[in-house]
Amino acid sequence: MDGTGITVKLILIGDSAVGKSSLLLRFAEGSFEPSMKPTICVDFKVKKMVVDGHTVQLAIWDTAGQERFRSLNPSYYRGTQGIVLVYDVTRKDTFTGLESWLNELEIYTTKSDAVKMLVGNKTDKPDREVERREGLQFAKKRSLLFVETSAKTEDGVQHAFEELVIKILQTPNLLDKSTEKKRVQLKESSQQEKSVCTAYCPLS
Repeated sequence: MDGTGITVKLILIGDSAVGKSSLLLRFAEGSFEPSMKPTICVDFKVKKMVVDGHTVQLAIWDTAGQERFRSLNPSYYRGTQGIVLVYDVTRKDTFTGLESWLNELEIYTTKSDAVKMLVGNKTDKPDREVERREGLQFAKKRSLLFVETSAKTEDGVQHAFEELVIKILQTPNLLDKSTEKKRVQLKESSQQEKSVCTAYCPLS
């Protein structure tokens, strides 16, 4: 399949402070900020990557994990082809709360074939509370892709997004180009470095 001209919409979800924004910053810009402020509403970045010889443009939405912003998330699920569900391997509560996120996906995701990936982040930290085998078992039981990452050291980050995009490219039903181009507004501007709540909330 020729990936030229394809825009893939991804969304990062999970509890607050699990490292979603750090993962996106590491992947999109190759940088890491030790003290990132919590996402307000949603952030958005565009990233081009080559996977198996195909050039794909990724439109990546980083949602807020705080409970007071959860009501905004359904707007961003529409048309999503890839979902990255993130937990913090040093916080057991972020792992046990994954079921509620999956339930939310079942309700609001409009593409039944959307590829879902479970990501255990912050593996660089020594005080692990969730073992790799636990994450793997959870992912297998629910048919999710699974990767462990560290946004700080970059370990596993590129691999996670590559695996997700490869699976999406292997799922023809997800590649409706005309539909996605209408739904996703792509702007390479300074606004993408900040919260885009006022510009993109909600999606129509």
